Amino acid sequence: MSAQLTDTVRVETAASAAPERRLNPFVRAALLVVALLVVLALPWYIYPPVAMDILAWGLFAISVDLLLGFTGLLSFGHAAFWGMSAYTTGYIATQVGVPFPVAILGGTLAAMLIAIPTGYLAVRRTGIYFAMVTLAFAQMLYFIANQASDITGGENGLQGIPKTFFGIELVETDSFYFYYAALPIILLGAFIAWRTVSSPFGRVLLAIRDNPARARALGYDVERYKIMVFVISAGIAGLAGGVFSVSHGFASLQELVWTTSGKVVLMTVLGGIGTLWGGPLGAAVVVLLEDQLASSGFNGIGIITGAIFIIIVLLFRKGIWGTAADFIERIRSGMASRGRGDA
Repeated sequence: MSAQLTDTVRVETAASAAPERRLNPFVRAALLVVALLVVLALPWYIYPPVAMDILAWGLFAISVDLLLGFTGLLSFGHAAFWGMSAYTTGYIATQVGVPFPVAILGGTLAAMLIAIPTGYLAVRRTGIYFAMVTLAFAQMLYFIANQASDITGGENGLQGIPKTFFGIELVETDSFYFYYAALPIILLGAFIAWRTVSSPFGRVLLAIRDNPARARALGYDVERYKIMVFVISAGIAGLAGGVFSVSHGFASLQELVWTTSGKVVLMTVLGGIGTLWGGPLGAAVVVLLEDQLASSGFNGIGIITGAIFIIIVLLFRKGIWGTAADFIERIRSGMASRGRGDA
């Protein structure tokens, strides 16, 4: 019976799959190879800490897209998991002295643990009410972190997070090597997200997104699926937050503030929701734009970035990657049609 329900969901959600899933398998494989080459070459052409920021924010955006694009849940409190992992990772690294991958794993587990009660309360609401519950929880965590200054450092933040990598101390000047040491963690998070949406579990998420009443009628426990993907999303956000804190050597209240949640949602929408590829692309646009404007000494960064984002949203209704994927598919379909006509 379960297999029959899964087959039904597979058929009903095929048309709503991510844009890249509709591309030719060869094209998808080629894009994956290109993406890996770009990631490997990134610190050779961009200042390594900025390159690391792109990857960390990109993974953070993927975690948000897992909820927004594939489950239809808009979270305005994902900074709670990013920030919780950042603080926990920093605390473990400074107090216990373990290698930073182990500290990041601890931060990820902490993010997933707090996601369980948050998700249990939030998934019983939909739309703006879900967003408000997650936002309220993130603000509560922000207040707690600010008050617990003995542990978090308060407004000064938790500073001096070491980059110890199994006996090797990667100091601030070793940001180039830290990039490659932390890269497997980012790729692991991206793989978990891809495996989630590519599995039968992911097809059920699409069914819940498109028609939760229909999914419930087919016998699926909608709330349980939402809680599960919420925790998975929090774990991926935790991986990103832990890498970010170790990369910068500190964790601050900025990681928990509501604007951080808004920023990552913006990245996700810019890149294209429901694509997974869009999150890193949107993160690259935002991070590089902010870095260039900050380096130029321009004071009105918000005005310029806001105007550019409006233009992108107007020109790319499905986000940058969503629009590009549709364009590639139209070209491929046109070439196939001409080939059949010539035959």
